Amino acid sequence: MTDDATTTVLRRPEAAAALDPLGWRYILGIACTGVPVRSVTQAAEVAAIAGAACGDDADGHLWVDVRADRALLHLQTLALAGVTPVDVRLAAAVNAALAARGLGTSPDVGTDAPRSIQVLEIAIDALDIASIRPFWKAVLGHVDEAGASGPTDALIDARRQSPAVWFQQMDAPRPQRNRIHFDISVPQDEARHRIRAALDAGGVLVSDLEAPAFWVLADAEGNEVCVTTWQGRD
Repeated sequence: MTDDATTTVLRRPEAAAALDPLGWRYILGIACTGVPVRSVTQAAEVAAIAGAACGDDADGHLWVDVRADRALLHLQTLALAGVTPVDVRLAAAVNAALAARGLGTSPDVGTDAPRSIQVLEIAIDALDIASIRPFWKAVLGHVDEAGASGPTDALIDARRQSPAVWFQQMDAPRPQRNRIHFDISVPQDEARHRIRAALDAGGVLVSDLEAPAFWVLADAEGNEVCVTTWQGRD
C-alpha cells in the first residue's frame, strides 16, 4: 500500500524534471516514451517486460501500444489522472528491466527523429458547453476522465486509442472562424522543431503570446492548430 506522499499528483515542472533524465517525457499528465524494436513480436516482449517491472501496479498505471518498429509506453496514476511519484518509480524500474535485455527508451525528439512521442487532442469552441458535451460523449463513445465529470470537463477514450476532446468557452459567436482545432502536445524539446517544420511547409504563425504553453499556427486557408507543451502552465 502506498502512502499519500507517493500518490500525490506531481506539478508539471516536478514531473518533467523527474522523467526527462530517464528518457521519458511528461505530456498532458502522462509519462510517455518509446522503445525501438525490430518486430511486432519484440514490441510485445517489451510490453511483457514493462508489465513485469511494474508488478502489481501495472494495471493501475501502465498501458502500451505495440507497433512493428517500436513499443510506446505510457505511465499515469489512472485513478488520479496524473503523474505521481509512483509513476516515476515505475519508469525507472521499466528502464532497468529493459536495459537488462539490451533495450532502451527514447522520446525521439529532434530534427532527425521520424516523429517524437506526442498526444493529440481535439478542441471544440462552444457557447454552451454543457449542452453539447453529452452529444460528443455519445457519438465518440468517450468517457469522463477520473475526477473530471463536470458539465464542461474534457472527455477521453477509455481505451486510449482516440484523441481526447476538450471544450473552449466562447464569449460570442464567431461564424467566420473555425470552431474545432487540434492540439498537438509534444515534449518541450520538440516544440520548436515541429513549429519550424510546419512553417516551412507553408503554415503561418498566428500567435506566440502564450508560448511556451502553446503556439497557434494555421494552414494557408486559416485552419488552426496549437502546438503545446507543459511549460508556462505552472
